[in-house]
Amino acid sequence: MINVTNLILLAIIAAVAFFPLYYVIVVSFTEPSEFLQKPFVLFPSDWSLASYEYMLSSKAFMRSLGNSGFLATVGTACSLVVTAGLAYALSRKRLRGRRLFMFLITLTILFSPGIIPNYMVVRQLGLINNIWSLIIPALASGWNVILMKSFFDSIPVELEESAAIDGSSDLSTWFRIILPLSLPSIAAFGLFYAVGYWNQYFTALLYLNDASKWPIQVLLQNMLLSANNSDLMVSSTAVQAPPSTTLQMAAVIVATVPILLVYPFLQKHFAKGGMVGSVKG
Repeated sequence: MINVTNLILLAIIAAVAFFPLYYVIVVSFTEPSEFLQKPFVLFPSDWSLASYEYMLSSKAFMRSLGNSGFLATVGTACSLVVTAGLAYALSRKRLRGRRLFMFLITLTILFSPGIIPNYMVVRQLGLINNIWSLIIPALASGWNVILMKSFFDSIPVELEESAAIDGSSDLSTWFRIILPLSLPSIAAFGLFYAVGYWNQYFTALLYLNDASKWPIQVLLQNMLLSANNSDLMVSSTAVQAPPSTTLQMAAVIVATVPILLVYPFLQKHFAKGGMVGSVKG
């Protein structure tokens, strides 16, 4: 009896949690004329791709999607190189001043400079209204560096010594031996960085004034606040714009799906990478 009750409660909780996503999907595929007649639709009688067709033909939306794609790919690659390189260097005991560097990195975790100092640094670097302002200040996370360092600590030093005997330089050893062994941690942190860059919103509002450089999240926010989305997304076709609500729901789906598709490709390494920094008995 208790098991049946638990199953019923879990089923109700799951249904409540899944319903908003279901509603977003349903509305995005609803025929615009049907949605205008009955705005609250649980199961449309006519399914339509009109909202997706209009939205994907919009230069503004595709440009924002491209900006987010640039951030997620280039930003993630740059962050992984900086994080992995810094973590590997800190894991080697022969590095002079290693404890000082670790102390400074730990300070960045404990104390945040705040919005105004960050903005002043970005302005002094001349990155205002530049998409690189969303990448360079966020190249490395102190927490991620420390976690990845603990992974590099577990790699035997004898591997480097053997490579050095064979004539391999430090840089060659890092690329040819250390990085291949670090694929689980790189996959895990790569996913974290990719999600963070894809969801860039607040920093984009601070540093980007040009609408052509907005990532997809900023465009979505403006779509939700705008009473008429045609001001933000003008389709290149002569098709009449669908209702703003269906456009918003379709935009949410399109903005969510790409980052969800990344996980299956990293799942192989993600389980191992998720244990980075854990205590082993």
